[in-house]
Parts: sequence; C-alpha cells; structure tokens
Amino acid sequence: MGGGNVLIVEDENDVCQLLKRVVALEGFTVSVAANIKSAAKILQQESIDVVLCDVKLPDGNGIEFNQQIRAIKPGIEFILLTAYGNIPDSVQAIKGGAFDYITKGNDNDRILPLVYRAMEKVRLEKKVAELERKISSRYANFDSIIGNSDMILKAKELAKMAAPSGAPVLLLGETGTGKEVFAQAIHSGSSRAKHAFIALNCSAFSKELLESELFGYKSGAFTGAVRDKKGLIEEANEGTLFLDELGETPLDFQVKLLRVLETSEFIKVGDTKPTKVNLRIIAATNRNLVEEVAAGKFREDLFYRLNTFMIYLPPLRDRQEDIPIFAESFLKQFTRNSYRHVSGMSQGFIDYLKRNDWHGNIRELKNVIERALIVCHGDTLTKDHLPVEFQYTTLKSKTLSAFDLASVESFHIQRVLQYTEGNKTQAAKLLKIGVATLYRKIEEYKITL
Repeated sequence: MGGGNVLIVEDENDVCQLLKRVVALEGFTVSVAANIKSAAKILQQESIDVVLCDVKLPDGNGIEFNQQIRAIKPGIEFILLTAYGNIPDSVQAIKGGAFDYITKGNDNDRILPLVYRAMEKVRLEKKVAELERKISSRYANFDSIIGNSDMILKAKELAKMAAPSGAPVLLLGETGTGKEVFAQAIHSGSSRAKHAFIALNCSAFSKELLESELFGYKSGAFTGAVRDKKGLIEEANEGTLFLDELGETPLDFQVKLLRVLETSEFIKVGDTKPTKVNLRIIAATNRNLVEEVAAGKFREDLFYRLNTFMIYLPPLRDRQEDIPIFAESFLKQFTRNSYRHVSGMSQGFIDYLKRNDWHGNIRELKNVIERALIVCHGDTLTKDHLPVEFQYTTLKSKTLSAFDLASVESFHIQRVLQYTEGNKTQAAKLLKIGVATLYRKIEEYKITL
C-alpha cells in the first residue's frame, strides 16, 4: 500500500473523483483542486509530494504551472495529464521538470505505477537530504570554518564561547556569509551534538505551511490532514533547531516562537494541549532587526530573547585576505569531485577575485570557481576563465564619482588596464590610442593599479 500526499488538479469533476478514488484506495492521502488558483493555495497550506495535473485548466496551463511550482518547491513531482497527447507538449513538460506526461484514456493503466514511482523518488530524495544533513552536521565544526581575517576569527571566538552555554544564538549577516555553517559548528560544540540538528529556511514557506512544518498538526486540523504530523520543533527535541531568515516571518508567527523560547512548549496546529520540548534555537537573518523592531515588523520581546548571544558574520568584501583561501578550498573540492587536473590559480585570477564586491558572498564565490573550472582546459585558472561581465564589474563602482567626461574616461582606462593586467601596450591597442597618449592620460588622471 502507498503512503504520502497526492494533489489532483482536474476541472472535469467526474474524472477528478474517479482519480481520487483510485489513488486513495492505494493508501495515499488525496487532495483535489479544479483550477490552478485552488491548487496553488493547497500547495501553500499542505505538504504535497506528488501532483497529478491536467494540462488544460480554466485559469492556466498545467505545464507552466509545473515549472512555476518546481522553481520554488523542487521536491514536488508532477505527473501531467492531457486528453490530446502531442510530442511538443510532452517534450516541454519533461524539460520543465515533470516526472512524466500521459494521455487520459490511452494511458490510464500507467497512472498508479507512475504515482508509486514518483512517490518513491520523493522519499528517496528526502532520505538523501536527511543523510546529507546528518553527515554535514556531524562533521561541521569550528575547524571547518574557513578564514584567518580578524573579523572572522572574532566571530569564531564568540561562537566557541556560545556553543556549550545552551543559550539562544542570533547570527546576523548578509546572505551567503556562512550562517548555517556557524550554526552547525555551535551545535557540534555543544552537549546536544549527539542529537538532531534541524535547519529551516523560514522565507521558503507561506505562513500557514511554515506553522504546519514547524509545529506539526493534528488529524483533521484542515482539509487533507488525515493523520497527525510531527513538526520540526518536535524532530529537534534534545537537539538544535536552526531558523534561517527569521526576519521574514509574520508577527503572529513570532508570538508562537517566543512561547517556545520562554516555556519550552508549543501547540500543534489543530491541537488544544501543549507539547513539551527541550531544544536549543539558533536564529539567523540578513535584516537589521533593530530597524525592523522600530518599524513594527519584528517583535521587540522576541528580539531581546534571541539577542542573548549575538554574533555578526562579516561580508566577504570585508575579509579580502580570506578570498584566496576560500577559492583554493573550493578548487580542491570541485577537482576532487570531477577528477579534473586543475592544480592552481594565476595571480591575475586571484587579483580579480579580490577586487570584486561579492554581493552574494561565499556562495557567489563558490559558483564562480565552479564555473571557471568547467571552462578551463589547462592546469591553471586564469582571468580568461572568469565570466566577461564579472571581469568588467570587478572595478568598484565608487571609482566613478562623477558623470563628467574626464571621470568616465579615467574609469574606462582603469578598467581596460585591469583587464590587461597592467600591460600598457595591449591596453593602448584595445583603447585604439598610442602608447604615449596612454602614458600621458595615466599621469593626467593619476591612475594607479
């Protein structure tokens, strides 16, 4: 027998009810919707594993709906149904990430086997994600935090002090600065290290789904809740719960979280009795919570409760000396996984990395290194392996302080000299001016590299 949650999106009521009966008889929990609007609402409120969706619906196209949903919830599998199968639609559906595409009437005997296979894929991916989470939390410790800059060493020192205390910790910093790595290290350095480390990105869920994921729910709490579900707070009992992007949550949710912090108990959705838990909460946000509190967007009492121990993680642009260390670490990681024989990075490549502002921080740097490795056919990464737009934006925008012609010309010359790594002959050719003219302009504008 089956198990798992299936959503059927079909505007023909007879077909919808038939599919519901067939799928429900296999032990699956089934929800139904007659259009995309209703289906989207169910996907926000309930935890759905597999969607059986008609291609032609009153308010949209099932293929496009599949692409939209999978872009934000890649763990959901779509099986698309159509009355008139055609090759272009099926190709588009599969390219859009659909699990399969079948024709109603002709392929009815394939529906249940496909649901089983799709559900098995969802379960397997959840198991892999859980295994990866357990492995990463087990081996993530303070030694795994990369960097020798004063700011990051100070953050590590504070985190080491906080780890054994058991107090709530608030991690502040831009997206991509390594907040989850710090949270895992704090967990590993605590007395709770042998228990679960559960991470949740609060911004990835609607308010309703966030509450059901975090607090769990009782059978009958809402349509489709046919059995009790344990929430992540309960899963993290005796361990650590990491709430990322907490600044994105609504105020009424914050009230419920404050109750957990103050009383160590919570109420499941649809329940009347509180459930006791013993866990540590580590929260993180890229927002300025002082400003959010002043604007009435974040509860002051929750802020002070979380602010028992606050650690600020600096952006990558403020720790330039750590950039080559990260780059080397990522290079080793990617070459080990891909069996590529790239042994190092040129000084020019490193100089370009150090000039960038890195608005995406460590995550962006990791992507740039992976991309450079893919396009590299030699044994050394050079500036030519960086994206063109990356090379042209590494000169900080503050260099251009005015819109007069001289400032624009000076900025452009600096950019070209940066591209040629200081080779003035090559720069003069690209600028289509003489070398003597270039030297004169360098002196006139007092250009330095």
